[in-house]
Amino acid sequence: MPVNILLSFLIGSALAWILIKITRTPPHLQGLVIGCCSAGNMGNLLLIIVPAVCEESNSPFGDTSVCSSYGKAYASLSMAVGAIYIWTYVYYVMSLYLNKSVSDAGTNKDSRIHIISSGESSTNIFLESSRKPLLHSSDRRSPDDSQIQAETRSTKSRFPFLDKMRQRINKFTEKIDLKMIFAPSTIAAIIGFVIGTISPFRKVIVGESAPLRVLDSSAALVGEAAIPAMTLVIGANLLSGLKRSGVGVSLIMGIIAIRYILLPLLGIVIVKAAYRFGFIGSDSLYQFILLLQYAVPPALAVGTIIQLFETSESECSVILLWTYAVAAFALTLWITFYIWLLT
Repeated sequence: MPVNILLSFLIGSALAWILIKITRTPPHLQGLVIGCCSAGNMGNLLLIIVPAVCEESNSPFGDTSVCSSYGKAYASLSMAVGAIYIWTYVYYVMSLYLNKSVSDAGTNKDSRIHIISSGESSTNIFLESSRKPLLHSSDRRSPDDSQIQAETRSTKSRFPFLDKMRQRINKFTEKIDLKMIFAPSTIAAIIGFVIGTISPFRKVIVGESAPLRVLDSSAALVGEAAIPAMTLVIGANLLSGLKRSGVGVSLIMGIIAIRYILLPLLGIVIVKAAYRFGFIGSDSLYQFILLLQYAVPPALAVGTIIQLFETSESECSVILLWTYAVAAFALTLWITFYIWLLT
């Protein structure tokens, strides 16, 4: 399941990059497009859909109680793994594009302000720049200096490949924001894994006879309020998005096509290939969860990431509006097709 979710994120990112090139998406929206196409709502919707399917009188996945318990376990695991991927991989990729667009916008703004405040015409600026030397004094090095630098570089290390790898690792670690990686949802997922996998902790907290079962019930009570709270946040931003939004129809249609046509079709190929080569068993409920992970709408956490960078909030709300509106029909069709395919 972790590999399947990671593949859905990677394939969504690749398809989003193609969509950006085709539609010529503005720089300030590229990170948003990648986030909406890669990060799927793995947990909240699965926790609603799977029990509903299992509780049907003619459920194709066997006994209702067994199906519901296993389905909730699979959905909870999907939510935990998806949260970790969102705040590590998706957040990192979106931050690269969002930081780049913000810095470019600030540079262009500062340059326009400088030209306007100086009162110089474009001709004077061109003449002034033409009188500047092509090379700075620091760039005009003597042959002896370059030779000394070349000798120093050659004697610095006997393993240039390891030096390059070390430099790339250092650059990557410098860009990682540990506060965002260990977001509350990621910490909660890690704690949930620890409690669920270590038997003494599970017996103390989970179960009707557990002495600290109040912690489990309190966490479940707070968690049930997360979905309407996130919906209220998106709805608050939707007002400005409906009045003024820079998202084109082609971009919205492209995101919808990726999330509800291309990703589900590729998901069928991946899951069937995994079953064919023996990577997964014949449990139809488990295969149903794996297939459903490719057909869910964008994660609401994308809106949270956009709010952290304070950019494209109205555009994000419009994209989420249309993708979740289409999800009501797309999910129904894909669930029906998946059940037919597995039974």
